[in-house]
Amino acid sequence: MKILRGTLIGGVAYFLIGWLVYGVLLYNFFSPMTNTCANRPEGEMIWWTMILSNLLIALFLTLFLQWSGARGIVDGLKTGALFGALFTGTIDLSLYSMTTMYKSLLPVVIETLASSVVMAAVGMIIVLTWGKPKEG
Repeated sequence: MKILRGTLIGGVAYFLIGWLVYGVLLYNFFSPMTNTCANRPEGEMIWWTMILSNLLIALFLTLFLQWSGARGIVDGLKTGALFGALFTGTIDLSLYSMTTMYKSLLPVVIETLASSVVMAAVGMIIVLTWGKPKEG
């Protein structure tokens, strides 16, 4: 049940926090540093894949938290931040090496840091959905 709760609530949290961080706060910052020619036009996003993507990353983080033995808020924050940095760093460095999506390493570094913050918050939220650990 912890996995299902973490996945569902974590997926919603990731969508909302991600929208705030990437879609509102950092959108204008990243735009000049990235090649957006492959982006879908406004209003043409495929929503079911966005929802599935958010649920899958939340499932991945939930499993990562469970396997790490995370039990409290600090564990959720630290483990989520580590997960976000490793996951995003891997993908962004790969994209930087093989595509023209990023114009320099600066957006890779900034996005990796932003992802650490986002995933730290989501990790904390997921751990909070588990409730207090059972004693003994």
